[in-house]
Amino acid sequence: MRRSLLATCVALLVVTNGAAVRAADIVDTAVGAGSFKTLAAALGAADLVETLKGPGPFTVFAPTDDAFAKLPAGTIDTLLKPENKGTLTGILTYHVVPGAVKAEQVVSLSNATTVNGQRVAISTQDGVKVDNASVVQTDIICDNGVIHVIDAVILPADKNIAETAQAADSFSTLLAAAEAAGLVGALTGDQPLTVLAPTDEAFAKLPEGTVASLLKPENKQQLADVLKYHVVAGRVYSDQALEASTAATLQGASVQFFAGNSGATVNGARLLQVDLQASNGVIHVIDTVLMPPAKKVDARAVIRDAIAQGSAMFNAGHHGACASLYEQTMTGLMDTEVDSSLRHHMTSVLSSVSTCSCETTKAWTLRHGLDQMYAQLGR
Repeated sequence: MRRSLLATCVALLVVTNGAAVRAADIVDTAVGAGSFKTLAAALGAADLVETLKGPGPFTVFAPTDDAFAKLPAGTIDTLLKPENKGTLTGILTYHVVPGAVKAEQVVSLSNATTVNGQRVAISTQDGVKVDNASVVQTDIICDNGVIHVIDAVILPADKNIAETAQAADSFSTLLAAAEAAGLVGALTGDQPLTVLAPTDEAFAKLPEGTVASLLKPENKQQLADVLKYHVVAGRVYSDQALEASTAATLQGASVQFFAGNSGATVNGARLLQVDLQASNGVIHVIDTVLMPPAKKVDARAVIRDAIAQGSAMFNAGHHGACASLYEQTMTGLMDTEVDSSLRHHMTSVLSSVSTCSCETTKAWTLRHGLDQMYAQLGR
């Protein structure tokens, strides 16, 4: 009986001691420290408390109350308003890195990808800095991660890709092209993208008349394909792109990255500037417009199907719809592997109908042009 009682006491002592030394979670640790009241309030307003009390692990670069006090007057009150919850969440998640990254690991990094999706820069000159904030205390160990204390609030990029490009003032042609192709919505949306952005000078290097031709309404699909060839889904930073060496674009074909003695390139275009962060992605600036490879299609089958559909439309009295189908078919074939004579033929036909106001005449002109192509492809 004595031995049993003694064993029970020892067991209770072990459990009690274990509870005493067990670390608290990140939120409880921050609250218990007493110098992170603003951070705790912000986490509550952003509904992130339960997340940071979860299993994680997380690494939090935690601004002190004094750090928040450095922000311009009224900033905190504005961020804590319900209508600004999204902005506040973006800022707070920019202070959190997945995994438990201790100080000895932090100092070996040049950057870290945050839960926000954007990267923070890390430097070790004049002490350890995360973006513009100095790390003033490290390795506060919690049971679901680690806290490093910083002396300033770090702010993620708050402009989307289109706004970032517009602010740079060297992408007016790219933005005009995106608008003509109906792609501005993608550049301002929530889905993260990586854009290989040709400068205005890059567009100016194209053969004379190319940009003007691409901006015409009848060439909208071709323009969209060219622009989508400059876009990769997700955030792909330059080091990741170079390590992978290839990336699939939204156009469907892939681009090739290469790091040489004279610098990094993508499909031969020089990367002039990399890793420009936006709220919904990242921009790499290039000095040449990339042209997607021509699509391989059975042009005769495409023409045959279009004529079959168009004939039914025309015979039913829908001359305008027939003309539109034929025009879309010919415009689509411009972006495929056809020889120069056929390309010249299609350009001439499309040009001749561009000013035609009679839908019947337009349909017959395009039909005659498709018939000629079908015959020539069969030789």
